[in-house]
Amino acid sequence: MRTYEVRTYGCQMNVHDSERLSGLLEDAGYVRAAKGDDADVVVFNTCAVRENADNRLYGNLGHLKPFKDANPDMQIAVGGCMAQKDKGEIIRRAPWVDVVFGTHNIGSLPVLLERARVNAEAQVEILDSLETFPSTLPTRRESAYAAWVAISVGCNNTCTFCIVPSLRGKEKDRRPGDVLAEIQALVAEGVMEVTLLGQNVNAYGVEFGDRQAFAKLLRSCGDIDGLERVRFTSPHPADFTDDVITAMAETHNVMPSLHMPLQSGSDRILREMRRSYRSERYLGIIDRVRDAMPHAAITTDIIIGFPGETEEDFQGTIDVAKAARFASAFTFQYSPRPGTPAATMADQVPADVVADRYKRLSAVVEQIAWDENKALIGTSVELLVAEGEGRKDEATERLSGRARDNRLVHFTPGDELPRPGDVVIAEVTYAAPHHLVSDIPVTTVRRTRSGDAWEARASGETEHTHGGSTGAPVLLGLPTLRG
Repeated sequence: MRTYEVRTYGCQMNVHDSERLSGLLEDAGYVRAAKGDDADVVVFNTCAVRENADNRLYGNLGHLKPFKDANPDMQIAVGGCMAQKDKGEIIRRAPWVDVVFGTHNIGSLPVLLERARVNAEAQVEILDSLETFPSTLPTRRESAYAAWVAISVGCNNTCTFCIVPSLRGKEKDRRPGDVLAEIQALVAEGVMEVTLLGQNVNAYGVEFGDRQAFAKLLRSCGDIDGLERVRFTSPHPADFTDDVITAMAETHNVMPSLHMPLQSGSDRILREMRRSYRSERYLGIIDRVRDAMPHAAITTDIIIGFPGETEEDFQGTIDVAKAARFASAFTFQYSPRPGTPAATMADQVPADVVADRYKRLSAVVEQIAWDENKALIGTSVELLVAEGEGRKDEATERLSGRARDNRLVHFTPGDELPRPGDVVIAEVTYAAPHHLVSDIPVTTVRRTRSGDAWEARASGETEHTHGGSTGAPVLLGLPTLRG
């Protein structure tokens, strides 16, 4: 019985795909390697968005070479966006790799591993278009209570900094009935929170010609009994319409949280990025969201140092960040990606200037997030108890959970110890820039079917492997899909 390990880099879609890869391998008879053990098969599910992705991949492959030399039966597979981009280059640079597969054919992994073993030679299979929608593949979900549900893959935008469309392809949408059937199956298993995924999630419906399909999908989620929390990522401001805002506000289980990438607050830079909105439109969306949902937490992505960015452009980003008052912002230093128009643009900003601006912006957005969090001290929040986010302070025996607005809260349990997937009400007593704390022992604990599902899985009663969706909750610290 061969063991496996899947190492995931990048966005939520890669996490979604990795749970499919784990499900495929277990369907083929593999067993997940115990933590700390050397696996017989190591699969890298890679990302190509950031410049250091190449160095990370080849560094990790180099680290495994001695293990491969010592154990020739070990197999190494590389998939994901880096594999789609580099294709045969991976085998050239790391000839000890056994399998390379792309973003469009993750279902081929078990066959490719077997073929590589039987033929004693590397297998490279990269398709140019999607073969099987990932949601139809077997799954080993990481969470018993929360799940990813992909509603589309690919992207029709042409942002000059982004390599994703060339690696994931044009947008492909699932039919609404298929999405809702998957969610209903997940809820029947005990899932209470789903996150709808797409590279440009609110463009959903473009393939079958319904511009209001995403808002309709959100409303339909509200009709599913037992589904308590619905989130989505990542929307594009250009496609963010008022019908979506209304659906969010009027659908009881759609959470008051929104992750909407800004990328830059300079209209000139937005034009150079080929982002089809301007700062005024962006802030207008935020205003309308807050009018409809006053307590919504809004998070974003921002790129610093895009080619040609001046101090004036950077100040525009600072101004928008101050006006938007983000609950959290992922700030990235621009790095050129081969094959993107921005990589060959003139006026690349010097690295020291980019680093300085990054530091200055980070200070601004962190202070805003801290101020926004401090305003919540004394309020009561409903938390979905989380697994895997860690205790902030072992001495106080705190547990962790996510509020409805997706803020991370470390809380002190009371006499009844909640399980991951249960729901508690906690009073916020302290605020930090990236989390909240409740030092008052919770007295309100609602035991849920999701907590039952977690307990059953923890005791080994269920495997939770099927053709439905994946499952970890959206984490504010997880890099987001481009959008």
